[in-house]
Amino acid sequence: MNDGPDAGVHRILIIDDNASIHEDFRKILRKPLDRAGDGLAELESALFGATASPEPRPSYLIDCASQGEEGLEMVRAACSAGRPYALAFVDGRMPPGWDGVETIRHIWKVDPEIQVVLSTAYADYSWQEIQRELGNTDSMLILKKPFDNVEVLQIAHTLTRKWELNREVEGRLHALAFYDQLTGLPNRALFLDRFRQSLANARRSGLGLALLFIDLDNFKRMNDSLGHSFGDKVLVEIARRLEDCLRATDTVTLGMASRLGGDEFTVLVHDLERDERVAGVAQRISAAISKPLVIGEHQVIITPSIGIAVFPQDGEDTESLLKNADLAMYHAKRLGPNAFAFYRESMNALVLKRLTLENLLRQAIDRGELYLVYQPQVALEGGRLRGMEVLLRWNSRELGLVPPLEFVPIAEECGLIVPIGEWVLRTACAQAKAWLDRGLDLRRIAVNVSIRQFSQADFVDTLRRVLADTGLPPAALEIEITESFLEREADEVAEKLAQIRALTVSVAVDDFGQGYSSLGRLKKMPIDCLKIDRSFVCGIDRSAGDRTIIDAIIAMAAGLNLATIAEGVETAEQAAYLREQHCQDAQGYLFSRPLPARQAEALLEHLMGIVSAPPCGS
Repeated sequence: MNDGPDAGVHRILIIDDNASIHEDFRKILRKPLDRAGDGLAELESALFGATASPEPRPSYLIDCASQGEEGLEMVRAACSAGRPYALAFVDGRMPPGWDGVETIRHIWKVDPEIQVVLSTAYADYSWQEIQRELGNTDSMLILKKPFDNVEVLQIAHTLTRKWELNREVEGRLHALAFYDQLTGLPNRALFLDRFRQSLANARRSGLGLALLFIDLDNFKRMNDSLGHSFGDKVLVEIARRLEDCLRATDTVTLGMASRLGGDEFTVLVHDLERDERVAGVAQRISAAISKPLVIGEHQVIITPSIGIAVFPQDGEDTESLLKNADLAMYHAKRLGPNAFAFYRESMNALVLKRLTLENLLRQAIDRGELYLVYQPQVALEGGRLRGMEVLLRWNSRELGLVPPLEFVPIAEECGLIVPIGEWVLRTACAQAKAWLDRGLDLRRIAVNVSIRQFSQADFVDTLRRVLADTGLPPAALEIEITESFLEREADEVAEKLAQIRALTVSVAVDDFGQGYSSLGRLKKMPIDCLKIDRSFVCGIDRSAGDRTIIDAIIAMAAGLNLATIAEGVETAEQAAYLREQHCQDAQGYLFSRPLPARQAEALLEHLMGIVSAPPCGS
């Protein structure tokens, strides 16, 4: 029998073969005693502290059963309905059915969290015998008949509150175990569990199942530039947009979105009849994510790369489908930002190539396969050589010449950029010192430094040691960092840059104009030069917008007393425009391609008048 549902009320089950006992429990648990009279306020304060809730004594929803088997079915039904009992009072003897201990044993198999009171008029069991039957538990009390009203009230209040607190803790632990604490989305553990269930359903139904593996384009750069707090806010918004996509109507059944970690998300598409429908889902997700996002003073556009693997043709288990969707996602990244790609078997060859590149790159320094080329930097007024920028090249025994755009990102990802970067720095400084010792007029040698290399705690010490070992005057060295460096932790970056400049090493900001740095932050940074990104220089002849950006960068640099160098100058018209805008220096194919060390040396000798003809670099 049931007194009816009541939200927020604890449910109590009475299992006793005596109907009059049912009525006794109802009268006691429903009796409107005041809190001072029933002693619950004092008990609650002693048990839960002074912060205990001051609300009136709780109400209970009372259900009754006459036998253990009947009580078990009621417990099972309550759990199935999502309205479990907090407490059960179980009689010790209920002939002709189960006794109290056996009833409790069955109930705990269905609901291990229910609190139990074993009520009996006889010493049927010793506590040791009960422990032997039911285990060592703190979820059960013994109540002797005839029982005192206040004792029943206190037990009910204490055990239902204990059950409630346990449920709260369980809820928090469940959230910690199965939900991402930042975005609130299901985490990897819950995703894998639901993914396995979805695969089992797909096998039974014969319908397809698609996995979308989503990775945010250039998120690491933005995170490094604007800080992890900003990146966290972006992830929260992306998660919200994903959930909005799942709530929207569609011709396919969308499962849950989850966050696997970092900037990686997944979405399941159920009951799939045609693969083409997944493309529509991917397009909708791309459109939602890539809408402009405003956080604080910054507006950014985040685009996703999406890889798609479909059951059963792309894999029949979670591991293979995840792997293949991940491969498809990397292929989408190669297509450009905001792209999606279905898995194809040929993608495995791309992964094999990447692994091969990484393995061979690990041996490249020891095998002498890395080398440097030098691109002249010239004054736009007069054409005098102002310096050389150092560029890294790799000539692999097995692969031949490997483009920097292929191997540098791999070096960054796997951490090889740190030892490679130190080798570049040391080699460039040694070469510059050799040229200076020959009396060649080299004002500066410019060396690029990666974020990962710069972030090393001992980077300044490494720089100091390289200069000491090679003997290069620090004033002849210029360190080039990308604009994204300036958008990291401002105080930390400024301090490290100040330490570098204290060595009399100059600092240039490479690829300027592509990042998110603000003027306020820029003016606080100890730097010497801005290098105008080649993408703007290439647009001088055709884009008023690019010209406007160049004009603004040059004017800003002049206002901050910084030099400017334009990258990627290829035409006389570009050089003329830059000269008119008072950009000091430039580099690019108009002046010279990057030169191997011997040809760069020949160029320096020619400019000194040591040889009569200029070298022909290529």
